[in-house]
Amino acid sequence: MIAFVLRRLIQAVIVMVAVAFIAFLLFQYVGDPVVFLLGQDAKPDQIRELRASLGLDQPFFVQFWHFLVNAAQGEFGLSLRQGAKVSRLIGERFPATLELALVAAALALFIGIPMGVYTALRRGTFMSQVFMTVSLLGVSLPTFLIGILLILVFAVTLGWFPSFGRGETVNFGWWTSGLFRVDGWHHIVLPAVTLAIFQLTLIMRLVRAEMLEVLRTDYIKFARARGLSNRAIHFGHALKNTLVPVMTITGLQLGGLIAFAIITESVFQWPGMGLLFIQAVTFADIPVMAAYLCLIALIFVVINLVVDLLYFVVDPRLRVGKAGGH
Repeated sequence: MIAFVLRRLIQAVIVMVAVAFIAFLLFQYVGDPVVFLLGQDAKPDQIRELRASLGLDQPFFVQFWHFLVNAAQGEFGLSLRQGAKVSRLIGERFPATLELALVAAALALFIGIPMGVYTALRRGTFMSQVFMTVSLLGVSLPTFLIGILLILVFAVTLGWFPSFGRGETVNFGWWTSGLFRVDGWHHIVLPAVTLAIFQLTLIMRLVRAEMLEVLRTDYIKFARARGLSNRAIHFGHALKNTLVPVMTITGLQLGGLIAFAIITESVFQWPGMGLLFIQAVTFADIPVMAAYLCLIALIFVVINLVVDLLYFVVDPRLRVGKAGGH
């Protein structure tokens, strides 16, 4: 177990160094930050002085080393557009994005898994066909269109929910949350549903496919021969073994929810990292783009490590395999 964790940590460090190198290349080939800061009319002396103060006159690998050291400390310099520290901007926006992603993930899991189990156990019924049709629409429709349709129906026509913003929040030091306010829940419903629909349909179809596959295995037939009830077979044996691939997809999709909430945050003007990244791309704000890239890579690495460790808890065959190997 310890050797497994060490290997995963070494792989994680290698991945993060590679991502940091790609992010660092943004500073080299996507415009000159000195020009962004001083403007086109800057004098040569001002340019040389600022370039020296930023360390841009040093060799390539020296700059990259300094970038690595600063990135490990969460420092990515100043935003070229807002003139504020990038770490502060990310810290202000990260709670909103994480909150939206967690609510969307909870919706996808707590609705998608039961729907997948139902369509597997009751295939051919009317409700099962309805669920499969809805899932096909959820996979096919683009996220921005789903968001616009939800705004049209529930915000404009019915007036049940607001169409933009985060609503009232509660401050816990540097962390902010809208989940402790009724107005916060009121604002998060539409963007969370928009972000969750694709993940929900994906999880539902995956659970259904895996459940049907598990129900055809020999040990399920043996369990039936022993006289176990359908409830014990379906939920005590089949569902538990179905969850191993579901955990993989769910873990990756949680990272994807955080990384690709850009469209949802743009549609609903949700004040998260996605909206900040869109604004950074529009104004070629390289430090913000580099920080966003590194943070998303870190989130994916951490989630993958957690999912790998959970395999040992859910699937006893892995524990037996490791023990046999030793």
